[in-house]
Order: sequence, then C-alpha cells, then structure tokens
Amino acid sequence: MQTLLLNPEDVLANAKMSEVIAAVEDAFAAYEHGDAQMPAKSYIDLPRYNGDFRSMPAYLDVRKSEYGPSGRSDSPAGSDASGDWDAAGVKWVNVHPDNADRYDLPTVLGTVIYSDPRNAFPLAVMDGTSVTRLRTGAAAAVATDHLAVEDATSLGIVGAGVQSYTQLEAISAIRPIERVVVSDIDAERVAAFRDRFGDDFDVRAGSVEEAAACDVLSTVTPVEEPIVKREWVGERTHVNAMGADAAGKHELEDGILLDATLVIDDHAQTTHSGEINVPYSKGVLTDDDIHAAIGEIVVGERPGRTADTGVTVFDSTGLAIQDIATAHVVYEHAKETGAGYPFDLVDTRVR
Repeated sequence: MQTLLLNPEDVLANAKMSEVIAAVEDAFAAYEHGDAQMPAKSYIDLPRYNGDFRSMPAYLDVRKSEYGPSGRSDSPAGSDASGDWDAAGVKWVNVHPDNADRYDLPTVLGTVIYSDPRNAFPLAVMDGTSVTRLRTGAAAAVATDHLAVEDATSLGIVGAGVQSYTQLEAISAIRPIERVVVSDIDAERVAAFRDRFGDDFDVRAGSVEEAAACDVLSTVTPVEEPIVKREWVGERTHVNAMGADAAGKHELEDGILLDATLVIDDHAQTTHSGEINVPYSKGVLTDDDIHAAIGEIVVGERPGRTADTGVTVFDSTGLAIQDIATAHVVYEHAKETGAGYPFDLVDTRVR
C-alpha cells in the first residue's frame, strides 16, 4: 500500500464545495450524536515567534442510515448507497500573524494526515491550509443555511484575507447572494477580492458598518477589540463570527452577542478561544445566553431561524471533525481522478 501525497492544487481540484458543505454538516450531526471522537485541540505557544502550533485529531463515524442530519441531498464522495462513512486523521496547523510580512507565507499553514480507521494506514498526506479554508467556509455555509433568512441576497465580509474567499464561495452555494460588501484596512486586499469575484457578483468596497447591514455578515479578522457595533447590524442579519480562534480575540460588540440567537460549534472551544471567550470569561455572557450548538440544530433537536428570530450569530472556532470530513471528500475524489503522488511513507513489513 502507498500513501497519496496531495498538494494544494490536488486538494482544491477534488473538493466540490457542495460536497464539502454536506460532509461538514454530517460531521456536526455525528458529533452531536456521539458518533465522533475529537480530543481537545492542543497548543504549543511560541511567543518568541509571535505564533503557535495546534494539533487537531478526530475520528468520525457518520451513520446517515440511522439519522438524517438535515435532509441535504448532497452526499460526500465515496459514501455508499446509505450515505454512511467513517474517517480518521489529524491536522497539524499554526497561526503566525507575522508570516506575510516577514516570510511571504500565509498566516495559517497546515498539514493533514488522513488515515484508514480499520488499520491505521496513512492513506494520504495533504495540504491542510487549503483544507482549513474549505472547511471554514463550509461551516459558515451550514450555519447560514439554518440561521439566515431564506432570501438572503447580500453578504458583508469584514477582512479580505484568504479566508474571505471561501466564505463567499460556500455561502453563495446555499443562498442566492448577489451583492457583496467587503471591508478591510488593506485596499490591495479588497481590490484583489473584487478582481476575483467581480464578474460573478456585484462586489464593492465598503465600511464595516455597510457590511454589517447585509443579510449575512462574515467576520474573518484576528482583532482583539470589537470592530462591529451593535447598531450597525441589520434587524435580521445572520453573523458568522469566524475570526476568533484564540483567547483574547473578539470581533463583535458584546451587545450583539447578548441580543442575538447565539449558536456555537463547541462549548469548550468557544468559551476558551471563540468569539464569546472574552465576555464569557468576564461573566458578561453565560451559558443561558447560548441558544444551541450547531449540531443540535442540524439534527433538529433545537430550532434554527424561525419567523420571530432577529439577529443570529454563529461562533465558529473550527473543529477537527470539519477538517477530517473535508479530507474525506478530497481523498475519495482523488482516488477516482488519479490525482496526487503515491509514495511509500511508512514501513509496512510485518516482522
């Protein structure tokens, strides 16, 4: 047996967004039903380099034959007729904010080892940076599907870095997005975003206030002081708070979180390093203010948007189950298309 090496081009070519969204939704459902294992994300702090490493393992046993997460028709690649699949792996990833300026590298770099749960053989080693971008967009899309108004046509994006691209790609796959307002302190990033999507959407630069007034708002910044004010957010806007992934990060004013129907991805992670971590640690926000975990909504245990729902917020920290679900889609398609480079990674001789 050989391990498949998949570079960024291989990952992107074998990850149809609709299938990644479906797989990530399956992952949320499996996690809610106890059919997933996801040990806590471990950190290696590197203050000397203004960065950190994170280890994110997970195992998923998706049983669509036993429960239907949401009725979504898209099945991940490689699933059998019943839609069941299982997968295991680990992502080794970092956050180094100085990378772009000092090393001409992305802030986030990652590698995924994707293994066969039956025998632990490493089926693939793939670019985890692309996987991270894809699964982050897919998670926002799942939340948007359950929490945004059905006829959402406008999307505001605060932060025009690489994560913003998959926010638009994923959210536009489940809502009829026409107009996009993108806000960033870096005009060159905004221009690059407009060049990429200007032929397909009405994209324009705008302020944070203008972005927040859209039907859907995605925030993808690393700030530690809130930049989105409560009065700017539309009466029925859905907000994907994607930027906070470490203690101290905080993009939204506390009033938004307190007034909104608040949905999280994982209690331990969000209270430690998600958008709610700062007000939660200060006692400004408590468990009583949290409406549900996204998995509870996906499987129907808690309601998503109703006719009476106003502002909604999804606090996404990024879960290892999302990475492995995405890697599952990529690997199964790569096998079909012959993508990647097979090589001998481990000694498989039985002594």
